[in-house]
Amino acid sequence: MHRRFFCSLIYGLSALFTPTFAMASDPVYIGLDAEFGHATSTSAQAVQQGIQIALDEINAAGGVLGGRQLELITRDNRSITAVGRDNFQELAQVKDLIAVFGGKFSPIYVECLPLAHELQVPLMDPWGAADQITDHHFRPNYVFRLSLKDAWAASAFMRFAQQQYQAKRIGLMLPNTAWGRSNKAALDKAAGRADLKIVGEHWYNWGDQSLIQRYQELRAAGAQVLVLVANEVEGAILVKEIAALPAAERIPLISHWGITGGEFARMTEGALDQVELSVVQTFSFLHPPSPRAKKLAAAMKTRYGVASAAQIKSPVGVAQAYDLTHLLVQAMQKAGSTDRPKIREALEHLPAWTGAVRHYAKPFTATRHDALSQDNVFFVRYTAQDTLVPIPAVKR
Repeated sequence: MHRRFFCSLIYGLSALFTPTFAMASDPVYIGLDAEFGHATSTSAQAVQQGIQIALDEINAAGGVLGGRQLELITRDNRSITAVGRDNFQELAQVKDLIAVFGGKFSPIYVECLPLAHELQVPLMDPWGAADQITDHHFRPNYVFRLSLKDAWAASAFMRFAQQQYQAKRIGLMLPNTAWGRSNKAALDKAAGRADLKIVGEHWYNWGDQSLIQRYQELRAAGAQVLVLVANEVEGAILVKEIAALPAAERIPLISHWGITGGEFARMTEGALDQVELSVVQTFSFLHPPSPRAKKLAAAMKTRYGVASAAQIKSPVGVAQAYDLTHLLVQAMQKAGSTDRPKIREALEHLPAWTGAVRHYAKPFTATRHDALSQDNVFFVRYTAQDTLVPIPAVKR
C-alpha cells in the first residue's frame, strides 16, 4: 500500500510539473480586427484575402512548427476605435495567437498602441498610414508596418503637384481625426521643403453631407490643386459636388488612398469622368508584376473569383497583408514557438525575402519598423470603371 501510494504520488507530481507541449494538431492563430461592418468598405475584405492566401500557401507546404496549421480569427471593429480596443484585448487572450492585424483606419491603430505594448502582442499594419503608428515612444516596439507613411505621401503629393500641374499654391481638406492631424503635420513640412504655399486648410467630420463650400473657399483662396485626405464616403460626396460645377471651377484633386478602401467608384455615380483625380499607392497588380504578385493575382481568381488583376478591389490591402503575413510566419519559425516577445524580436532580424510588393533586403530592424520606403510611392488615376491605372512616374 505504501509503495502504491508513493508511486501514485510521484506520478501525480511529475504530471503537475511536466510542461505541456502543443500537439501537431493544435492550430496557430493570427487575429484580424478590421472594418468589416463599415457599409461601403472593401479594405477589410482585401486584408483578409491577402492574409488567407498567404496562410493557404504555408499550410499547403506543411504548416508551421512541425506541422501545425495556421488559422485566421476575425473581428469587426465597424471603424469605431473603442470597439477596436475591445477586440484587440479579446484577441490577445487567445492561446497560440501570435499577432493581431489591423485594417484601414489609422485612429484604431493609434488607440491600440498602448495595449499592444502592455499585453506584448505584435500589432501588424498592412494599411494604416499615420506616422505615429510606428513613430512612438514605446520600447521595445511591438508594431510592424508594411504600408505607406503619411510623411512619404506628403512629399509625393507636393512633388506630383509641382511636376504634374506646375502648381505653386495648394489647398488641403482633412478629416478631424488622428489620421488628418498626422497628414497636416506631414504636409506642412513637405510644403516648406518644396517651397509650395498652402493657401488654406479645411477640416471636416466623418458623416458630413457636403464639402463643396470648403472646396470653393480653398479655390477662392488661390488653390491650384487640392490635396484630399478622405475615405470613400466623403471622397465620393466631394467628387460628385465638383462634377456638378462648371468646368472652369474644377481644380485637380490629389488624394490619399483611403478612398481606395471602399466602393468609391460606384458611389461617385459616374462623376469620376468629370473630375481629374489622382491617388497615391504603393502597389499595383497592373505594374509589371513580380512572379509572386502574379501568383497572388492567380490565387485571387481561384479562391475569390476575381476575373482579372484590374478588378481586384483595394489592391494595396491584398498585397501588403499577404507579404506581411509571410514575414510574420517567418519570424515565428525563426523564434521556434508562439511566444510573442520572441516573435517580436525575430521580426527585427529576418533575412532578405522577395514578396509581391517588393524585395525586402532587410524587412525590419530594431530601429525601423516600416518594411516599405518612399521609393514605393507612386500615383494612379481612379477611373469610373473602378480601375486604378498607374500614372507614369514623376521625375524626381
